Amino acid sequence: MRSRNGSGWSLLMTRAAEKDLASLGTVDQQRVRKFLRTLEGSADPRQRGKALSGTKSEFWRYRVGDVRVLCRLEFDQVVVVVVAIAHRREVYR
Repeated sequence: MRSRNGSGWSLLMTRAAEKDLASLGTVDQQRVRKFLRTLEGSADPRQRGKALSGTKSEFWRYRVGDVRVLCRLEFDQVVVVVVAIAHRREVYR
């Protein structure tokens, strides 16, 4: 899924992330979709979330309740690539 808003960052979801989102409960799906809509047009997605440390340092994580959204920020293309969405106890494995 790729979406481009007139200004700000665009959003790209991998197939794995789309499957992850579909596997969540209805309430969590709605929360994550709402969050992704707000993230999409943002001027700087680094204002929210935190950078992951260690070997996955190019990745950012966003907290949406008990769900974590892992993204890779591509500054040259101004794209947020969602790579994984899962419950906080499972997402970092």
